[in-house]
Amino acid sequence: MRAVAENNKANRAIEKLIAKRLRIGKTSVRVISGDTSRSKIIRIEGDPDDLTTGLKDLVRTG
Repeated sequence: MRAVAENNKANRAIEKLIAKRLRIGKTSVRVISGDTSRSKIIRIEGDPDDLTTGLKDLVRTG
């Protein structure tokens, strides 16, 4: 997935992608640091056990 780094489009795209892969709502994922950097800190809200399982699956499948 590619998005232009204009008007935070790239950040919104990564939030949407992560939410989709974790099967959670888009509003549960936010870039909280690194808006203009390649390195980002992302906040993901939800049940810790569900998120842990989802992240492990995500890492396994790529």
